[in-house]
This record gives sequence, structure tokens and C-alpha cells, in this order.
Amino acid sequence: MTRSRKISTGLRVRSSGRKGSKIVKSKSRIIGDKWSKTIAMRKDLTLNKHIPRTKLATKDSLRSMLTQYRMVYVKPSRGSQGRGVMRMEKLGAKYTYQLGSKKSTFTTYAAAYRSIHKEMKGKRYLVQKGIRLLKHKGRRFDIRLMVQRAPQGGWAATGTLGRAAHPGKIVTNGSQGGSIYSTVQVLKSHAGPAGRRKLLKSMDRLGLRTARLLRGVSPGIKELGLDFAIDAKLKPWILEVNTVPAVCPFSLLADQSMLRRIVRYGKAYGKTYQLKCTKAKRGK
Repeated sequence: MTRSRKISTGLRVRSSGRKGSKIVKSKSRIIGDKWSKTIAMRKDLTLNKHIPRTKLATKDSLRSMLTQYRMVYVKPSRGSQGRGVMRMEKLGAKYTYQLGSKKSTFTTYAAAYRSIHKEMKGKRYLVQKGIRLLKHKGRRFDIRLMVQRAPQGGWAATGTLGRAAHPGKIVTNGSQGGSIYSTVQVLKSHAGPAGRRKLLKSMDRLGLRTARLLRGVSPGIKELGLDFAIDAKLKPWILEVNTVPAVCPFSLLADQSMLRRIVRYGKAYGKTYQLKCTKAKRGK
């Protein structure tokens, strides 16, 4: 499915009411820290409804989130390609977490936290409400949306694809063994043509809204890759926003029109891409 729509959307920003809570623009660098992006995005009333509850990971915040949601993701505030991401669950009286393909189980929260804290290696981590992903052929998937500055000005949603996780892992990244599918392939068993169009339009609007907001904070941003989880009610959730998105997965799609558009838009603002995927696989 090829799409290139520009949508005009006004931003409704909620003030936190706290002194010193204003977001400071940065002309010299692009925001890469997930926590900073989360803070900026959740001030917008519309975006906030599509961001899973997220906190800085501490012993207390992780415990409270687990108690409330039973399943959470613990991820480094800085990082890419799914490295360091852990899925933690409270199953009755036991606590489990998975990192890569390794699963660990504990009978007390204290023991579980000691182990997971070691994996953090002193770095800042976030804990995020777990969204139970839809599955394609038994594998959890999310959807990557590419948003770029358009040559004629403004922003455009230039492509989407589905990413299905390796059967033994919790992240969908191609670098972690994920497989690439068209969005139609991963969604067709969950929604009909009208439902898919509605969902894709909703993701486009959220992506363009995010781009406009983050560019207001960091004017150097010219492209974003947004990762969406889709829940059982077909609501899109923004899991992550990438300011240096990989484009090579689009080269694995049978329809190359989105890849050509992405490359053309990137060329207009001086960007070139590595288009050879060495780890992601084409879905079968």
C-alpha cells in the first residue's frame, strides 16, 4: 500500500503548570533521548492518548507499574535496534523478564529487580506499560511509519511496513531477527479494507503531529520513524520515535514505490541511505 498524504493539524499543548517546565528549543542537535521525546510529546493532548504510560525506571516505579499492568517493557532511554529492551511480567506470585532470547524467573520482586538492575549497567532506563501486540503467523508485530520533510514544504507520511518479531524474541527489529512484511499482510487478518484505511489514516495523523511538535523543539529534525503497536481494539500506540530511522527494511518489500519516494524526499534535504539489509529478513 503506497501513501503520501500531507495533513494539516493544529497542536493543542497542555501546560504542566510547573515552573521551569517549558521545552527549550535546540538548534544544534536532534533529540535522541527517549525520555526527552516522551516528555515533549505527552504535553500534546492528542498524542498523549496514544502514548503508553511511561516513567523513569526505578525500583518503586517498576514495582507500581507491574502491579497495575502486569506486563511492562523496560528499555534504555538511549539506544537503538532493540538492544537492551526487556519485557517483564508479574505472573501470580512470580516475576519474569526476558532480554533477547533469555528468560529469567524469580519468586520475589527484590530478586527480580536486583537482576534487572544489573542489566541496566548504570544507564537510564524507562518503564513503559506493555501493549499486547497483534500477531501475524503467530509472531508479534508492530508497524513502522516513515514521516519526512516534503520537497515542496511541510511534512508527508511516505511509507509504512510491518515488522514481525523473531519467534523467540520480544522486539521486532530486523537487527534482532525480525521479518519485514507489507502493512496489508500483517493487518488483513485483523481488519478489513475499510478498517485498515482508517487505522493507517490515524497513524499518519499521529506521525505528522509528532513531527511538527518535535521539530518545534529540535528544528534540525527532517525525518522520523515511528513504531506503532496495534492493540486488539485496533488502537495505535506510539511505542517509540526514531530520529535516525533505518530505511533499508523498505527495500525488502515487493512494492518498491515507497522506497523510491523515501529516497527522493531524503535526497531533497541532503540525506543518503544504506539500503542493503544485512539482518532483517523478508517475510514469507
